[in-house]
Amino acid sequence: MLSVSEALNKILSSLTPVGIEDVPLTQAAGRVLSNDITSSLDLPQFSNSSMDGFAVRAGDILEALPDQPITLSVIEDIPAGQFPKKKIGIGQTARIMTGAPIPDKSDAIIPIEDTDQYIEGTRSGTNLPTEIKVYRSVKPGVYIRNKGEDLSVGKVVLDSYSRLRPQDIGLLAMLGISRVSVFRRPRIVILSTGDELLPVEKPLQPGKIHDSNAYTLSALIYRDGGEAVYLGIVPDREHAVRDILEQAVSSNADLIISSAGVSVGAFDFVRSVVQSDGNLEFWRVNMRPGKPLTYGNFQGVSFIGLPGNPVSAFVGYEVFVRPSILKLSGVMIPSRTSIRVKVSQDIESDGRESYLRAIVRSQKGEMVATLTGHQGSENLLNST
Repeated sequence: MLSVSEALNKILSSLTPVGIEDVPLTQAAGRVLSNDITSSLDLPQFSNSSMDGFAVRAGDILEALPDQPITLSVIEDIPAGQFPKKKIGIGQTARIMTGAPIPDKSDAIIPIEDTDQYIEGTRSGTNLPTEIKVYRSVKPGVYIRNKGEDLSVGKVVLDSYSRLRPQDIGLLAMLGISRVSVFRRPRIVILSTGDELLPVEKPLQPGKIHDSNAYTLSALIYRDGGEAVYLGIVPDREHAVRDILEQAVSSNADLIISSAGVSVGAFDFVRSVVQSDGNLEFWRVNMRPGKPLTYGNFQGVSFIGLPGNPVSAFVGYEVFVRPSILKLSGVMIPSRTSIRVKVSQDIESDGRESYLRAIVRSQKGEMVATLTGHQGSENLLNST
């Protein structure tokens, strides 16, 4: 049997990102960029105020104190979105709102709270005063966001193969970029095998169970940025398995996932059908749950056969399918965060790499893991 790391390396080394498409920014979240994004703008695009207050010449209010205020004459109102019309002369100021451009000859902002214009609970729409009293001094540059201090023209702001986060989408919008080139969503075809399975909408019959794996896998695929295509339940017949795999290929699958039918049972035909018109790289991995895991290709399309037990399928997905989808989506080195924890009870190993369901909590400065209950591979209730 292969180790988990050996099996995962075999899978990922055989996969390459899918094709590229141009999408609107509204559809780009979670997608992976196919090229670098370079700024065509300075951000901020102009020097602006970071506070509601008054634009001043810092030298005019050097002597300002709470009991010895400096009086300045107000020459203009500058709301956000409007460019100043006047320069600030000696002893002058302009009322300015957050985000509004800085007037010429002004070099600082005095917040409204430090003037006689501040009254707790004052409503908007107050008239422009003719003069104000300033109760403290400020240094040049205070409360001014200078042009280009965040970003300058020509700077690479997002690298190719970056997965776009919500804040990245906002940054692209700030730059006026309405469309981006990304790797398309990989098309993942799902099939469930087994005469014991029934669609979830059908009433149960003796010896039958509902097909839960298709729903779990579909939800996981959508979570990880893929497009899930469910082809339904396949009976334990060799010709039926072959027909559904050929249907998966004809539906332009980037990856085929099956659950069940890959072990050594008398009615497990998936493995033999794949071998008859493709190849198998491996069919067992030294792990629990999920040892009977198969990887290969059918008619040139990559294939991962997961075990049928719900938890085994879930674990197999998280360990092998999730990084495969990320690789197909353009994430070149799929990874996930791990932490070191202290276990709250004895755990025995049978020599296989084990994936145990646990709840992790912070206790007295340590991260402590407590198993959720019995670890049976059919027990989805304890899959946290």
